[in-house]
Amino acid sequence: MPKVKPHRTSPSLDMTPMVDLAFLLVTFFMLTTKFAPEEAVVVDTPSSTSEIRLPESHVITISVDKDKRVFFGLDDDEIKSDLLTQVGAKYGVSFTPTQAKNFHAVASSFGTPIEKLPALLNLDGEQRKLVKQEGIPADSVNNQFIEWVVAAQALSRKQYGKPSYVAIKGDGNADVPTVKRVIKLMQDKNINRFNLITDLETKPVAGK
Repeated sequence: MPKVKPHRTSPSLDMTPMVDLAFLLVTFFMLTTKFAPEEAVVVDTPSSTSEIRLPESHVITISVDKDKRVFFGLDDDEIKSDLLTQVGAKYGVSFTPTQAKNFHAVASSFGTPIEKLPALLNLDGEQRKLVKQEGIPADSVNNQFIEWVVAAQALSRKQYGKPSYVAIKGDGNADVPTVKRVIKLMQDKNINRFNLITDLETKPVAGK
């Protein structure tokens, strides 16, 4: 008698669980991702082979662009209002509640003298992008820059139990004396721990 061949069916794979997993991952990343704030100045950082990464929070970023302008940035929302009030009081500048609220967005990166900051804070987000900020004064006559740094570190120490991490972001074409002056101003206040932000460069391969 002839043999009966069993009916063969094509194998199937249920993709439903995999699709569910993909959507869960997408949702997770959408909810947990923290986007980098828009900066007031574009700085083209030099490259290096250092692999040290910046902390994800409690960071003060000091930027120096190719036009010798100094910018200050802070990522801790909890101390921004107190920082604005404290530095403003030192220079006799007061701020309205609306201006203080707008400072939370501006504080991620700004380069405006304290006396001109209220006018900047009165603008909406799109208008502020069109303003060419002149940089925070950082010289022996008018040293507002160090006041922001010292006040931010003191408030961070009070709020979190430790001072904010300081990072200097200098443009590859930045004026070297300006960067040196910024470092010297911080060292005069015993702020000696800080890093330079650079782009990662591929390490040379041994023997090549």
